[in-house]
Amino acid sequence: MFVSGEATILHADLDAFFASVEQRDDPRLRSRPVIVGCGVVMAASYEARAFGVRSAMGGAQARRLCPHAVVVSPRLDAYVDASKAVVAIFDDTSPVVERVSIDEAFLDVRGLDEISGSPIEIATRLRARVRAEVGLALTIGIATTKLVAKVASAAAKPDGLLLVAPGEEIAFLHPLAVGRLWGVGAVTAAKLQEHGIVSVGDVARAGEAALVALLGPASGRQLYGAAHNRDARRVRRRRGRRTIGSQRALGRGARTPQEIDAVLVALVDRVTRRLRSAGQEGRTVVLRLRFDDFARASRSRTMAHATAATAPVLFTARLLLAAAWPLVQRRGLTLVGITICSLERESAQLVLPIDGDAGALDRALDEVRERFGTAAITRAALLDAGEELSAWLMPGDT
Repeated sequence: MFVSGEATILHADLDAFFASVEQRDDPRLRSRPVIVGCGVVMAASYEARAFGVRSAMGGAQARRLCPHAVVVSPRLDAYVDASKAVVAIFDDTSPVVERVSIDEAFLDVRGLDEISGSPIEIATRLRARVRAEVGLALTIGIATTKLVAKVASAAAKPDGLLLVAPGEEIAFLHPLAVGRLWGVGAVTAAKLQEHGIVSVGDVARAGEAALVALLGPASGRQLYGAAHNRDARRVRRRRGRRTIGSQRALGRGARTPQEIDAVLVALVDRVTRRLRSAGQEGRTVVLRLRFDDFARASRSRTMAHATAATAPVLFTARLLLAAAWPLVQRRGLTLVGITICSLERESAQLVLPIDGDAGALDRALDEVRERFGTAAITRAALLDAGEELSAWLMPGDT
């Protein structure tokens, strides 16, 4: 098992991220309960959480719990921009950053003492920079293992900093409720509580055999090890993304070919814009479909050349959809997804024959959206598709 000789692993987690971005960008929302998402709660500010509102809760239930909350529609671009700004600060702080999600990451600050100071000094500056440069609160847990660092950041929320010193991990973990352990969800916690296992210390005392009998071999052993701070994982830099994609749930009900094509256009437009923003090109287009009976199907086609241009990707996606159309008609369509695979860095090499206007429209659209926002301009095919089509948020992105 790998354990650093000192607490040098930082788990950095933005507080109530989506809701905090909304409060940052609209002063009228500050100190007020904010719910992001109408049908389902995507995020809730701490003011709303005080009334019992939680992520993934139904919108109607959330409004009953907190009737005076301000409900806002999600803004993907604002959250992605804020995340990129924070990750840039992470990368400037440590050479080893492992991004976990859009709002959290691990940093390994071993060996930075002479350059940057102690781990707690680094964490203090990091929180101050994120607050000053991005306008968001960042909570950090510091420990010898990723497991304890993550649990520590959760314990320090909101807007806190907690160091669990080497040798103090067990004393920190054992009094906590079992649901505070990383990876223990509500169902597992309830099952353990039914058997009198309420705290992390109870887990440790229960013994591995009892946990295996209760939860199964893999989960039982993992939970027993976690209760003893057995975590051999190092912080590792993530390799570059191999795919970029997006998908759109359609719900049940008949859709015309024109409506489905509009969804396809919006997906391809979004994915190729993300390709260009990342400076990457892709060669393989994958169309993913889900039907009324929850069955899934996928179709793929590899293009002659890697590209980030919208037109060839859309042409290929339409070919794939046409090939799958008999299935769509027979089984009903509830989800469409587009993924670009076989990614490579954007090339300056010209592909013949050269079209003098190739990519001009894409570049113009990118520039307008960069300057004025994604809602400033759209493609003609989406004009009658409804405002919500181009405004959905992140679920399903790959």
